[in-house]
Amino acid sequence: MNEPMSGGRWGALRTADVARESGYSVQQVRDLEKLGVIPAAARMGNGYRAYTPLHIHALRAYRGLAGAVGPVVARKLLAELRTGTITEAASAINEVHVRLAREREEALLAEQALRAIQTEADTPEFEQDSDAMTITELSRALGVRPSTLRFWEQEGLVTPERVTSLQARRYDLSAIRTARIVAALRNTGYGVPAVRAIVDSLHRLDGTDEALRILRERLDHIALRTVELLRAGTDLAAVVAADQDPTAG
Repeated sequence: MNEPMSGGRWGALRTADVARESGYSVQQVRDLEKLGVIPAAARMGNGYRAYTPLHIHALRAYRGLAGAVGPVVARKLLAELRTGTITEAASAINEVHVRLAREREEALLAEQALRAIQTEADTPEFEQDSDAMTITELSRALGVRPSTLRFWEQEGLVTPERVTSLQARRYDLSAIRTARIVAALRNTGYGVPAVRAIVDSLHRLDGTDEALRILRERLDHIALRTVELLRAGTDLAAVVAADQDPTAG
C-alpha cells in the first residue's frame, strides 16, 4: 500500500481520502471515529471533517490489530497506545506477540499429545509418578484455573486419578495429554459437546483425524493473525511516535 498523503502537501484530508488510503469505506471511517478507534477529526470552516495522515496510520494499525486479536481488544489497545508512554506502548504491543506465540505453543503441544495418543495402542506406556501432575501444576501448565479443570472433569472431558487418603486430584500422563487437547480445542471456540465427542473418539483408530485437522487449522489461523500483526507494525509505530510528539499530526 502506498504511503499516506502528506497533510502539509495536500492540505486537510477528506473522509474520502482517508477511506481510499486506509481501505475502509467512508461510512466505516466515520463509524470507527465514533468508536474512538481514531482521534476525532478537526472541522473546517465549512463543517467538513479535516483528517491528517495520522488518522490513516491509526486505521491501518486497527485493521492489523483487529485481525490479530479481534476488534474489541484492538480498540482498547489503540486507546492505551494513545494515552500511555512509549515504554508502555511497546510493552502492550509485545504482549500481543507473546500471546500469539503462547497460543501457537499450546496448539503444538496439543498436536504432540494427540500423536502420542495415536501410538498408545501399539506402544503401551508404564507411567511413573514423576509423570503425574497435581491440579495446581496442570492448571499452571495449561494457563487455566483449577476450577476450569474441575469443570472439565464434571463434563467428562478430563478424568484425573485421586490420592485416596486426601481425595486430591492427580493427573497421569494420559490425562495430561487429553487436557492439552481439550484446552486447545476450547480455545479454538469448540463447545463442550463437540469437545466431548472428539475426546471420546481419541482412542479409536480413525478417531484422531478430526482433532488433528482442527489443530492444524488453529495453527494456520494463528499464523495468519501473526502476519496481520506484523503488517500493522509500521503504522503502530507511527501512531505511537505521533502520540509522543505533541506537534505531530
